[in-house]
Amino acid sequence: MQDTQNISAFVGFLLVLVSSVALPAEKIDLGRVEYTRNCLNCHGEKGDGNGPYASLLNKTPSDLSLLAKVNKGVFPFARVYEVIDGRQAVKGHGQRDMPIWGNAYRIESGEQLFETHYDPEIYVRTRILALIEYVSRLQK
Repeated sequence: MQDTQNISAFVGFLLVLVSSVALPAEKIDLGRVEYTRNCLNCHGEKGDGNGPYASLLNKTPSDLSLLAKVNKGVFPFARVYEVIDGRQAVKGHGQRDMPIWGNAYRIESGEQLFETHYDPEIYVRTRILALIEYVSRLQK
């Protein structure tokens, strides 16, 4: 019992010491990072569908900045989630041209966290939700 208390006190001391010495963390916009990494090349910096790869595609990428506008001013969260996740077919979507990010994120989680006990679905959801939050900020 005494050893456990000593270890806990030592760990607490180390945390205080490190936090007082460490530089302030830069705020990271996870949604923007996700968008830049996986969406910008097709959908463009502003989400307008004018990314650098847009002209190479068979179909013009969607203008993500108009999602709320074409949905009577309401951002279609559930629909956007389904399209990004892509693991289940979305009725009326037709042939899928966009990557299935749900599968890609799940595979990536296994590659990065294989030595850790984790729930891959939480990893996938976190990345998709960060991305959706960023896309919601692109709305005109």
